[in-house]
This record gives sequence, structure tokens and C-alpha cells, in this order.
Amino acid sequence: MPDLQCDRLESPIGPLTLIADSEALVEVLFDRDMPRTHDLPATARLKAYFDGDFSALDEIAIAPRGTGFQWRVWSAVREVRAGETASYAEIAAKLGSPKATRAVGAANGANPIVIVVPCHRIIGSNGKLTGYGGGLDRKRWLLAHEARSPRS
Repeated sequence: MPDLQCDRLESPIGPLTLIADSEALVEVLFDRDMPRTHDLPATARLKAYFDGDFSALDEIAIAPRGTGFQWRVWSAVREVRAGETASYAEIAAKLGSPKATRAVGAANGANPIVIVVPCHRIIGSNGKLTGYGGGLDRKRWLLAHEARSPRS
């Protein structure tokens, strides 16, 4: 396993701990108190995101640890643009597995790189917010923050 580096960001939704290997971000954690070891490029990009540069997340290289199916879900989730949402059913259909809604939900819930892989943009088919590892208040804040994004 490669050496991991750690950085912290005080964000509007609380402290974030970023963990990366030498090539990419592998995890973003809410409210974890881990020692800071390096300045990571992803930290500046996340700060830019919180300052309103929603495209800054697209510039962050990621390497989440997960199964092939999880990777496919996370890739599809990452395609949902700021200011937009998608349902679990829409992601399942996009992956060619329309009956895999629950599996998509499980993969989304296992996302280790919150915000960068924007699992907060995934909602129920009825348009309601569903669970979020960081809590629904954070999910609401992130969606409201992104609602300012100009849509193409």
C-alpha cells in the first residue's frame, strides 16, 4: 500500500480530512481528527469549490477503494453536475442495470470521497432527500450551495 498523506480543511459544513496517495485523493472524511502531514492539491480545489468554483471538483484526481460496480456508480455520480440532481433509479438505468437501484444506493452510501464524488446530488425517485453519511443538514447545505451554479 502506498504512503498516505493527510490534510485538513475547515469548511462551511465542518472540518474535512483529506487522505491521498502520491497520485490521487482516496478519501474525504467528515469530523475526523487526524494529524495533518502534507498540503494536498485537492485541499485548494475543495476550498475553491466552497468559494463557488463548482468546476474545481472536476480537477481532482481520485482513487477510491471499491469494487468494480462501486467504481461504475461513483463514475456515473461524478457526471451529475453542480446544481443538478439524479435519482438512484436514473443512475441504475444509466449503468444499464435499471433494477439495481438498491445496489446503486449501497454503492453511493459507501462512497469514500464525499463532495468530490458528489453523492449528495443523488436523491430519491420522488424528489426527496435520502440519507447522507454526513447528515441531511450537510446534504441540504451542499445542494443549496450548488443551486447557485450556472447551468449550461
